[in-house]
Amino acid sequence: MRPSRRLVLAAALAPLVLSGLAFEGARAQQAPTTLLNASYDIAREVFEAINKDFVPAYKARTGTEVKIDQSHAGTSKQARSIVEGLPADVVTFNQITDIQFLVDKGFVAKDWQTRLPNASSPWYSFPAFLVRAGNPKNIKGWDDLVRDDVKLVFPNPKTSGNGRYTYLAAYAYALEKFNGDTAQADAFVKKFLANVVVFDTGGRGSTTTFVEREQGDVLLTFEAEVISAKDAYKDKNFVVVVPPVSLLAEFPVAVVDKVVDKRGSRALATDYLTFLYSPEGQTVAATANNRVVDPKVAEAFKDKFAPVRLVKVDDVFGGWANVQKTHFASGGKLDELFVGQ
Repeated sequence: MRPSRRLVLAAALAPLVLSGLAFEGARAQQAPTTLLNASYDIAREVFEAINKDFVPAYKARTGTEVKIDQSHAGTSKQARSIVEGLPADVVTFNQITDIQFLVDKGFVAKDWQTRLPNASSPWYSFPAFLVRAGNPKNIKGWDDLVRDDVKLVFPNPKTSGNGRYTYLAAYAYALEKFNGDTAQADAFVKKFLANVVVFDTGGRGSTTTFVEREQGDVLLTFEAEVISAKDAYKDKNFVVVVPPVSLLAEFPVAVVDKVVDKRGSRALATDYLTFLYSPEGQTVAATANNRVVDPKVAEAFKDKFAPVRLVKVDDVFGGWANVQKTHFASGGKLDELFVGQ
């Protein structure tokens, strides 16, 4: 081909090439309008309500219609699924260690707890008890749960963050009761675990086992789930028992950096998690029986919740890293006390 003809052809193709590049650039810049939230298994209702408020609020502010998809399971399972390919833009978990797992795998940034208020935990709860009508076993606190005549239902600490909180709450109580004597605390918790009649893999399964299959005398799960179960099954006349002392259960949230950077969804993901702290988001969470961090919303709902003294993982166990190593690692304290369960 002559040079002149090549120049003519190149000139003719240039606008097509440029228009193609412009189209690709515009497509790359177009932000996704869907978001996947991977959450814990008893959070279905609260996030259905959150999403119902978030979607129109986001459209009113940006003019964009978005869709929020949900995935619910035990948070340890969710974290593993994300590493294996679940494209979750955000996680709303019930245990810090499961987000730390994602940090260690390169999916979440190390500074995730500094990105949102209250160490990225928009609301909280703690292990509480649900007992049968009239409280026939006269359950008042943790000591009653190691009696020979009391049978328990709560999720397996090996598979459920909910169950791990319950196990740690019992252990924290025992350490306080026995003035830090670990041998006596071990014996207390071993008996506590032996009284469990069913270990489901997650919190909602345990609620179903207690409420619908009528197994056990006491359901142990987050206070939010306890109150919700009582309200949902009014005909069964369940009684909520809040023990005098329990363990703070934080519900940490984070953007999954590796996913949002690939999808271009960081702005939407950040807006979604920020909404959880808004008065609207906090009100939805409190309505769903979670204790919230916004002072005004918490004040408005204070009559809904019984008093409780909450101890913290950091104060009792030296932080989650130490808990993971001492209690939940293979061959750790839980395995030692769980033998035969």
